[in-house]
Parts: sequence; structure tokens; C-alpha cells
Amino acid sequence: MSTNDINMLSNGDTMDQLNGALDTHDAAAETVAAIAQAQAMSADEIALYDRQIRLWGVQAQERMRSANILLISVKALGTEIAKNLILNGIGSLTIVDSEQVTEDDLGAQYFVREEDVGRNRAEASSERLQELNPRVAVRTDSSNILTKDQTYYAPFQLVIACDQNLETMATINAACRLANRPFYASGIHGFYGFIFADLIVHDYIIERETSNMPATIKQETATRSIVGVTTKKQNGKNIETVTKREIYSPLLLANTSPLPDDIIRNRRKMRSVTPLLPCMRALWDFERDVHRLPAQNSKEDLTVFTGMATNKLKELQMPIESLTAEFLRSFLHNIGSEIVPTAAFVGGRLAEDVINVLGKREQPIQNFVMFDGENFDGPIYPLQTFLQPNGLGSVPQVQLTGLEEVQMQNGHANGLPINNAISSAPADGQNSIQGGDVETIAIE
Repeated sequence: MSTNDINMLSNGDTMDQLNGALDTHDAAAETVAAIAQAQAMSADEIALYDRQIRLWGVQAQERMRSANILLISVKALGTEIAKNLILNGIGSLTIVDSEQVTEDDLGAQYFVREEDVGRNRAEASSERLQELNPRVAVRTDSSNILTKDQTYYAPFQLVIACDQNLETMATINAACRLANRPFYASGIHGFYGFIFADLIVHDYIIERETSNMPATIKQETATRSIVGVTTKKQNGKNIETVTKREIYSPLLLANTSPLPDDIIRNRRKMRSVTPLLPCMRALWDFERDVHRLPAQNSKEDLTVFTGMATNKLKELQMPIESLTAEFLRSFLHNIGSEIVPTAAFVGGRLAEDVINVLGKREQPIQNFVMFDGENFDGPIYPLQTFLQPNGLGSVPQVQLTGLEEVQMQNGHANGLPINNAISSAPADGQNSIQGGDVETIAIE
């Protein structure tokens, strides 16, 4: 279909005239006709997003077009996420970052220049991000995100926090839950990265040809249920539309959750669980207790971190041989660094999931992705503690832990949970080194 055909939509032609000019077997033409009938998009927008409309449909593109998204921090990872969302045509993106551009940013954040050093990072990045798609409203906020209460998050359809410590991520997650807003957290350390998703309750639709065993309303997993099934005839085929519902845990619960039973009961699956999972949990505990990242040249930090990682391994019931000296050494060498390929993969994966969530057309991340760039592996782990089937299609009530109740009751004057409320006692033996060749680790 040509641009001239599309332009007919904005010239007052009737749908009858337009339909006569279109090939009735042209799926793209039918899509454009539907858009014209809805009078939602301009001809230029239809032409610009033609490929996306063909991929995921008009309604999904409309949801993206009206989406108002909040992105917290715009280092290398945040830049990749912003780039992908802007190019895909969301309605608006607000970038919150109170930090200034440093010389270190120039190595991985390609939307800032040397002359931007000393400027606010959000403002310096937004100028070039805006050039990617003038139709997207790119806004900036240079204040500290921890000064915001839950009312700040209410206008946004979705919130993404990048490169934050556990305390900050949990604080933002709690505020998003109070505002009933989906939340993503993500971070990278060299070749390693993670994505966490808390969509609270999310419904999505899958369309497929009816098989010999049609879908029925049922509980599929501890987190997922089928809540609706309809069928229709399309091009001589029986197509079923299946509505599924995913239930999520907040970060503080997911971070202390065991591996799913189907993994724990399967020795082969347990051996394949990435050691990045206990190491990432150990890193968050180290930051909480020491208020910084482990120093690569500190033998004391190495000893403490190794003990923490070993304890996290035991908590997850993983085989002790899963955590090798080689992996620990690699992880510690990567902590605190930014690598563009890792940012591109993790940021692209997160942005892809955001698009799926906005379009409500695909199964979303549930709920942790651990990316190991050394092995180019990014498994997803559904880490949940509270979810037990509570009736088909029903939503289990999430009870706040004592920790979260403290957060809600002892916040700042503006209602924001304070960071000091997020604490827990170190595990026994935290500072000991155990487990085979783990004892021989030395940073080179």
C-alpha cells in the first residue's frame, strides 16, 4: 500500500470510496482502513509505524502511542531502553536523573558528548534522544527520585528504574504498588545484568489456531491462569483467543524467594541454574551493609563477598559446585563497569517486554532475568513466595511483610518509605569462605 493511499484517509474520503480502492485481500489495507475508521492516527504516523502495525496490530500501537513512561537514570542501560521505546513510538518519556555527566559516561553513553561533562545527565541526553522521534514527548526531571512520594508515579502507565541499589529499587517498587503502577528494575555490571518485573496483576491475550485440545479456564502455574477463552472463524480456520493472567511479587519478596519447586525437584535443572543469581543477591546485600560496591583490590571485600555468595547459594539449595572460583573472579572484575553490548542486550530485552505489556499481546517476563554475557545466556526465573492457587482466575491477596509494614508506616513526611527501614540481619557465617576451590580465589 502506498503513501498516497494512506493520505486518502486524511482527505475526507469516505470509507466506501477507500475500501473500493483497496485490495480486499491486503491485510495491511484492512489495517489502515480500521485505523481510518477509528480516526486515531495521522497518515504520517501510519506510514512511520507501518511495520509495527503489521507486527502487533493497531490496538497495540495505539496503546503505545498513548503511553506515558517514567525512566529513572539514563546511563548506558537507560539510554538503550529510552532509544528503543522512543523509536517504537510511545506517547511520552520522562527521564529522572539527578546526576551530572562525568568522563566515565562518555565510554558507554553515546547520547552525551565531551562538552556535556558537568551538565545534568537527563538534560544532556534528552536533546539527542528527542531527535530520534519528534512525535514522542521527551521530558526531564533533575531532582532526586527519593524525594518523590507515590502520587508522583500515578500519571505514568509504567515505571523503569535502572542501575539502582536494592534499597532504592524496593522504595520505588513500594511507591509504584501504592499507585498501582507496573514496575521494572534493571542493572548491568560489565558482562552481567538483570531485569526484574513487578506488573502486580497483568492480563494479556494470545491468539492461535485451535488445536486438538482447546484451551479451558484453569490455573496453569502458581503465577499464571487462563481466565477467558473465545473462538472465531477466520479465513476458514478456527482461531481461539485466550486471555491469561499473571500475578507478581514485589522485589523484596522475590529477592528472598526460593527457586520454583519444578526446578528444585529436578537435579538437572538445579545444576543449570546460573551462579549469577546468588552473586547478584550477595551484591545487593553487600551494598546494603557496606554502602558501596566491593573493591576489586580489597582482599577483605573479596572474603566477605565470597561468604555472602556462598550463603545465597545454600539458601537457593543450589549445588556447591555451581559457584566456581572462575565465575566469582569474573563477576567481581565486572562489578561497576558498563559495556555497550550488555547494555544493548539487556536494555533491548526490557524494552521489548514493555512493548509487549503495553500491547497486552504476549507473555511478559515473570519475574527475574539473569543475563550472563560471558555465556550469552539469559534465563528467566519466576521467584515467588506467596503465590498459591486461590481459585481459577482469582487474584491472591498479597500480605505485606513486617518489613514492608515498617516501610509504609515510617516513611518521610511525604509518605515515601525510608531506606533505613530496609534492612535484615546477615546470614550466619556470612564472612566465612566455604565450598571447594572458592577458598583459593585471588583477584588478579
